[in-house]
Amino acid sequence: MKSKYTASPIVGDVLPQTDSTSFESRTYAKVSRRLIPFLMLCYLGAYLDRVNVGFAKLQMLNDLRFSETVYGMGAGIFFLGYFLFEVPSNLVLHRVGARKWLARIMLTWAAISASFVFVRSPTSFYVLRFLLGVAEAGFAPGVILYLTYWFPAARRAKALSLFFMAIPLAGMIGGPLSGWIMHSLQGAMALSGWKWLFLLEALPSLVLGIAILLYLDDGIAKAKWLTATEKALLARNVAGDNAYKIAHISVKAFIGDRRLWLMAAIYFCVVLGQYGLTFWLPTIIRKAGVADPLWVGAFTAIPYLCAIIALPLIGMSADHQRERRLHLAIPMLIAATAFAILPSLGSVPAAIVCLSIAAAGILSASSQFWSLPTALLGGMSAAAGIAAVNCVANLAGFFSPAIVGWLNDFTGKSTAGLIFISVAITLGAALVFLVPAKSVNR
Repeated sequence: MKSKYTASPIVGDVLPQTDSTSFESRTYAKVSRRLIPFLMLCYLGAYLDRVNVGFAKLQMLNDLRFSETVYGMGAGIFFLGYFLFEVPSNLVLHRVGARKWLARIMLTWAAISASFVFVRSPTSFYVLRFLLGVAEAGFAPGVILYLTYWFPAARRAKALSLFFMAIPLAGMIGGPLSGWIMHSLQGAMALSGWKWLFLLEALPSLVLGIAILLYLDDGIAKAKWLTATEKALLARNVAGDNAYKIAHISVKAFIGDRRLWLMAAIYFCVVLGQYGLTFWLPTIIRKAGVADPLWVGAFTAIPYLCAIIALPLIGMSADHQRERRLHLAIPMLIAATAFAILPSLGSVPAAIVCLSIAAAGILSASSQFWSLPTALLGGMSAAAGIAAVNCVANLAGFFSPAIVGWLNDFTGKSTAGLIFISVAITLGAALVFLVPAKSVNR
């Protein structure tokens, strides 16, 4: 079934016969300028609300007398809600359009994120984390799907890498901001710093949810900021790209596609490392010898800054060389090595360097991965396939903090958890080479 929002060729327009390469480059630059910064800003808000619990943990555990296991379970249970509602969310987006559905997602999770000020017990913590996952389900895969409406496979790695820069940006901005809020507003109006954190960091998502309704277009045909000739070029390229993609003809054929399950397994390992970094980065820095939340927040910005530099460089290299597998596997192996070395480091500078390498590797892998499934799938299969791969893999977001939290409590140290993350990422890198190169390298 085709969505009324997917691109189709626009009849009657003639593309320029001279300087066509330059015209195409200018057109895609125009699309990128219009969409990518805004979508990055939205994802930054999403990621901030998803992971600020890692900073709240520095005060919340003492205030509420939660154990590391309770925190790990609460941090991870977000992904159970995410898992259950992600595929339905992407299918709805494909039918009704990105503008309304992405706005609905952002407004809902902003309200739930602010509600964390009412947490009093492990049960209320678990319930709100689960509901936050339900509310946010579909945003990241929805944007990934949305970008396939505009960019063909040959141009998608760079677009995805720029979009996923929102993750390290959230860390780079959110770390110092979270540390400052908790340090400066502790006790203000009789509220703990961690409560102010949840309240204030929900506001950007609320504003951006409204902005989506005013700014975003559902597809090429709806874009008034494009000329007819530009629309024809974009639609032709997307239509030609879809000719190479898999179109599953039944639910059974879709579920039985081993390549989808292979990619879910690969991304599971990537996500496990990504959230191992995200949820425990403030704790690792504190254990390295930094006590003040303000300075913990400042130091967390450094690894994410390194990732911001790495993401676009790797994305441009992947598109230029038309090579996908090595551009995914090598960053994964680099991150795995950094995680393995980290437990042996005893100083703050050494820990920051190692964390920077880990962040650059695992966050680059997170963006590069999506060049694989989006090169294979089109139409409704893309909507379901992207969401299915993402939701199965994001179960790692549940297992990663839960297992690492349990290992930390069980052993009394963080070494076992970091080694576990390193082994999982290495396994995922090995699985990358089971994906046929000819099906994704274009």
